[in-house]
Amino acid sequence: MRSDSMKKIMMKGNEAIAESAIKAGCRLYFAYPITPQSEIAEYMARRLPEVGGVFLQTESEVATVNMVYGAACTGKRVMTSTSSPGFSLMQEGISYIAGAELPCVFVDVIRGGPGLGNIQPSQGDYFQAVKGGGHGDYRLIVLAPSTVQEAVDLTQLAFDLADEYRNPVLVLADGMIGQMMEPVVLPEMRDISTLPDHSSWALTGARNREPHRIAAFNIDPVGLEQMNIRYQEKYKRVEEKEQRWEEYRTDDAEYLLVGYGTVGRILKSVVDELREEKLPVGLFRPVTLWPFPKKRLGEIAEKVKCIFVVEMSSGQMVEDVRLSVNGKVPVHFYGRMGGVVPTPEEIRLAFKEVIR
Repeated sequence: MRSDSMKKIMMKGNEAIAESAIKAGCRLYFAYPITPQSEIAEYMARRLPEVGGVFLQTESEVATVNMVYGAACTGKRVMTSTSSPGFSLMQEGISYIAGAELPCVFVDVIRGGPGLGNIQPSQGDYFQAVKGGGHGDYRLIVLAPSTVQEAVDLTQLAFDLADEYRNPVLVLADGMIGQMMEPVVLPEMRDISTLPDHSSWALTGARNREPHRIAAFNIDPVGLEQMNIRYQEKYKRVEEKEQRWEEYRTDDAEYLLVGYGTVGRILKSVVDELREEKLPVGLFRPVTLWPFPKKRLGEIAEKVKCIFVVEMSSGQMVEDVRLSVNGKVPVHFYGRMGGVVPTPEEIRLAFKEVIR
């Protein structure tokens, strides 16, 4: 729920994400600073004590993810944020958290790579985020905002989904979303007492109840398989209920552009420019990267001549597009790497070259 006044204020993306998390009821935040998301940690360090929360700067991202693990065991709303190399360091812990079925929220503000890379916006973390960067058969729910307002809204959703499915949720942004300033309407502060009750499993002290046990493993292979079967059943429910996307001018489209996050907002202007040239083009922007909105994309694929995917990477999401389309139409790709943001003009020219 947004504020009754619906007052818009200018906020940087990183700070808007932080404030949205606080308003969602997050009172526990652990992080190690890394550009281009360090403003989230800076904001939390100042703001959390004002609402009775706890901020702790850790000695590393490995320490961070294990603190998130421990805090999530209490059933409280907990979050961390990082950027690409830091997110890599968290992967083992994320696998443990998924295996323990604990609700928590991660924010990854992607920068150029591989390796240390640079601090410019990129989308090269898609595989790491969507395919599972850690070990085992687990999934993260992955949300990809394309505006600062959407980053606010999806941060709220991330906590709700984490609680509903007892699963870690990732808000996957990029350096541009994190650093740009846009007007946003912030939600109202959630009443902590109304948040979901996790007393049936959370570790809150067993003086007046039977002890609870949280574990991410089972050394018996049959037992571990049963755990995995339960996880997969949950992931199927998520796939059935939580696919989200945006369509723009697709009703009469003969060609479809596909992109997420920052690229998705760029493609919207490309669609408008191509429409002025009498080219019937539409946009499909995945909002959930997992579960990928494959059902709807597959339906649209039956009505268009080709699909043109644009990413700030060498081509990662394009693989899921091709799987969703399943050979119904040709899928073409255009990408920029290393933190280079493609311009509407170069995308427009690349697309026209494909359909010549």
